Amino acid sequence: MAISTTIKSIQDIMRKDVGVDGDAQRIGQLVWMLFLKIFDDREQEWEMFDDAYRSPIPEPLRWRNWAADPEGMTGDELKEFVDTMLFPGLQQLQARGDDYRGVVIRNVFEDAYNYMKSGQLMRQVINKLQDGVNFNKASERHELGDMYEQILKDLQSAGNAGEFYTPRAVTRFMVDRVGPKLDESVMDPACGTGGFLTCTIDHKRKHYVTTPEDEQTLQRTIHGVEKKPLPHLLATTNLILHGIEVPDQVKHDNTLARPLISWGLRERVDVIVANPPFGGMEEDGIETNFPQAFRTRETADLFMTLFIHLLKDGGRAAVVLPDGFLFGEGMKTRLKEKLLSECNLHTIVRLPNGVFNPYTGIKTNLLFFTKGRPTEVVWYYEHPYPEGVKNYSKTRPMKVEEFQAEIDWWGDESDGFVAREETHQAWRVPIEEIKARHYNLDIKNPWQGEQVSHDPDELLAQYAQQQAEIQELCDQLKQILGDALGHSVQDLTTQEAPHKEEEQA
Repeated sequence: MAISTTIKSIQDIMRKDVGVDGDAQRIGQLVWMLFLKIFDDREQEWEMFDDAYRSPIPEPLRWRNWAADPEGMTGDELKEFVDTMLFPGLQQLQARGDDYRGVVIRNVFEDAYNYMKSGQLMRQVINKLQDGVNFNKASERHELGDMYEQILKDLQSAGNAGEFYTPRAVTRFMVDRVGPKLDESVMDPACGTGGFLTCTIDHKRKHYVTTPEDEQTLQRTIHGVEKKPLPHLLATTNLILHGIEVPDQVKHDNTLARPLISWGLRERVDVIVANPPFGGMEEDGIETNFPQAFRTRETADLFMTLFIHLLKDGGRAAVVLPDGFLFGEGMKTRLKEKLLSECNLHTIVRLPNGVFNPYTGIKTNLLFFTKGRPTEVVWYYEHPYPEGVKNYSKTRPMKVEEFQAEIDWWGDESDGFVAREETHQAWRVPIEEIKARHYNLDIKNPWQGEQVSHDPDELLAQYAQQQAEIQELCDQLKQILGDALGHSVQDLTTQEAPHKEEEQA
């Protein structure tokens, strides 16, 4: 049975359980089970290659000892075991010497829940997982990755505003362009389900990993933070799927809850790749962790301030941001001034509408910058739709091959991108022009004629003109209707007059 079919069958079983309410709970229930199954499969590998390996999970709580037997406990016995033994036991695990696997599992289960009320249905789900998912089969690993990605997409469909699944094409392009080296530390301070981190792992393995020592270096350089329990569980599972043995460097925390000045020099990183939540607001008090000039409750702006601070001198970043950041004023203006004075914002790739469909229609941009010297020129590249495509959708998503044009045009930062040329998709804007625009970065493509502008003065002028045109049309319509009604009344009066004369006669 294909893994995708297995997952669909499991979800159908869960829908029968009265305790599982909605997609988010169903996905949460599935993923903690999937995590334990995958971890048990990985343990079989570790035991095979390391005779000294000892599981951080007590024997009665290991998947193989309570779940693997299809004729094992079920009904009320299984429900009671999961609620009173499994979860409390996993939530109390500790590190064993230098082995932090126990801490990873504890962090994963701190805020996980067993929503299922029926032990019989739970046994059916467990048996489906046991029969249908085998991480140790090479033929299934790729399919399992695809299945897991579909779970992530389903989660985003059920999630809150501001939390969007970043298409694989976008994450791969961004990681490829910042090009993290083997020993460079890479961080996503708002890592969600771990998409940018797994793309970084794939990139480093493809270009640099040739020895076991290289692999250990890679594993030490991946860092992430996610504040919400379910995405953190998904991210941890995702990294285990991608061969990270002890993903304890993916923290369950809110990066913004820490004062900015408390991030020391030793915690600075070489590369940041991120899609910070936008459109959302942080809880009261979070903004006080930031300098007065950059205080706001808007999540994406706080993260941008943090990104600039966290980069080492010479560090590189690729960040997804909405159009609102480009043309925003007030605190956003001060933040953009800081960005352009402390970093070289060398490239903005403007994405078309629909890249994040069906989660949001907000238009987005990819910002690439390097910390350590001020911006002199910002290059823009307007990403076009492929030929014959008018919009992206869930069934027709963006493909990574579409970015080949940008890759061919990109050039090399070490020589100041001297190979770049202006085209109908690409144009350059010197810093003097940006300063004259009061750091409004929403600069339209000069080769494409009239486009939508977000400049406040232009928008107000357009609004006033549109209101005047609407009023003029209303006046014309009233005149036409008035004339028509007047003629109708006059005609009716004319027709009625002979009848009245006849009646009088």
